[in-house]
Amino acid sequence: MPCSTDRPNPQAVADHVRSGMLAKDRATRGLGIRVTAMGPGQATLEMVVRADMLNGFDICHGGFITVLADSAFAFACNSRNVLTVASGLDIDFLAPAHEGDHLTAEATEVALGGRTGLYDVSVRNQHHQAIAVLRGRSYCMPGRPTVPLDAG
Repeated sequence: MPCSTDRPNPQAVADHVRSGMLAKDRATRGLGIRVTAMGPGQATLEMVVRADMLNGFDICHGGFITVLADSAFAFACNSRNVLTVASGLDIDFLAPAHEGDHLTAEATEVALGGRTGLYDVSVRNQHHQAIAVLRGRSYCMPGRPTVPLDAG
């Protein structure tokens, strides 16, 4: 089974994975991150910056922005229900995020071939200002579903 599947309803598969992954993803849920959209090779997640996410400069700690972007990457690359993990990522911070900011991370598949994939994630605030960009590299394990068909 390849990393990309030819299932009859790819959106239904993505919806199934979304529910199943989120149910087990304590880090994403614990930070109040919501999955607002998901489809084959893409995902959109949102998070509000809380006071406990601020660093000593009163801006959002880069680690929290990275978690948001990495979670969007994870949901996008697992959207076809083939177990996929990150093999690496790079993130660039473009502007600070502040308490109360509503951040949106949009992950998009750039390339998928063999067992590897490449994904771009943009993180923007409520004013559509670019906060960060992440490029993620994935590695899939054909034959292993992300979420069992009877779960979700």
